[in-house]
Amino acid sequence: MTIEAAIRPDWIAVDWGTSHCRAWAMTANGSHLAHARSDRGMGTLTRDDYPQALLDLVGPWLSDRPLRAMVCGMAGSRQGWVEAPYTAVPCRPDSLTTVPAPFADPRLTVTVIGGVRQNKPADVMRGEETQIAGFLHKNPAFDGVLCLPGTHSKWAQVSAGEIVSFRTFMTGELFGLLSKNSVLRHSMGKGWDDEAFRTALSEAISRPESVAHRLFALRAESLLSDLAPATARARLSGLLIGMELAAARPYWLGQQVAVIGSEAPAKQYETALMEQGLTPIHTDGDAMTLAGLFAAYQNQKATA
Repeated sequence: MTIEAAIRPDWIAVDWGTSHCRAWAMTANGSHLAHARSDRGMGTLTRDDYPQALLDLVGPWLSDRPLRAMVCGMAGSRQGWVEAPYTAVPCRPDSLTTVPAPFADPRLTVTVIGGVRQNKPADVMRGEETQIAGFLHKNPAFDGVLCLPGTHSKWAQVSAGEIVSFRTFMTGELFGLLSKNSVLRHSMGKGWDDEAFRTALSEAISRPESVAHRLFALRAESLLSDLAPATARARLSGLLIGMELAAARPYWLGQQVAVIGSEAPAKQYETALMEQGLTPIHTDGDAMTLAGLFAAYQNQKATA
């Protein structure tokens, strides 16, 4: 990690996940001057560890001028730094509840952004609401559905600047578990087979009830027909994403859809949606996170 000591931001943006923490030195108009990252995510910290972990990451950016750090993600969870409460849908993602986090160093005031909840059917998000806020900050007239691929992918219906409803799928976590911890791990390899992905995607969307059978067939074909590891990996991804799209059909069918995420997972979801006749909008996940944190920072300044 390299940080320029001469950098003097107007505020600091922080995305604190389960396994990593990322911080950006920000200007008053929302541009970033520098970026820092550590592997001290929520899963490695006790509540008392957070102040020092943040100071280790952003300390070189601090000076005598007090700054505010806006924090989103798992630092606001029940197991995190301070529990930032959920706001029930429908709600505006740029005006959620925020809470101060204890931080003894007077050079920095830390504010943690709360998450979003849905009571029926029960669902929660923490971190994705900031990306949604960033997307709506840049696209205020958008009316449709946002797809946020990840370990727990989200589909969120947004209208009139609000999150109306959402649904979570553990697709990314299932892929990790099956590819690394199940019998299928012996069939997986690097590389990619786009045609295999598309075929498996179509199979899962048309017959999601057969996915469990088709998963084991990956192992059987590896043993009996020397199925290529790259093909097996692509088919596993296609089956799981196809199963997700089958269940999320009410969200994307006939809707304007935007995908928010990093390049590799976003591309898979865009391909899947295009196979269904949609033309999804692609936006970068980090850019939307920063835009959402900037919107929260502006709200804090306006109410201070």
